Amino acid sequence: MNSILNQGHEEGPIAKAIETQTAKLPSDTYLWAAVGAMGVSLALQCLRQKHISLFIGQWAAPFLLMGIYNKIVKTEGHD
Repeated sequence: MNSILNQGHEEGPIAKAIETQTAKLPSDTYLWAAVGAMGVSLALQCLRQKHISLFIGQWAAPFLLMGIYNKIVKTEGHD
């Protein structure tokens, strides 16, 4: 079915290289990166470093999205 949906569309060499490298990482790496970002953000809030805390805290969502993407690539494969 994947070949039916993806007819005529292939990933570029950069996407393939990134997926090859990120597939080597365990999926929970991204989860721990998100939790770590939230922890650092909390610590910075406690130290009254509001602006940098908000900046670091916003990293959690992209880490989780990268983890989802990584999981999809691992289960579904790539071109």
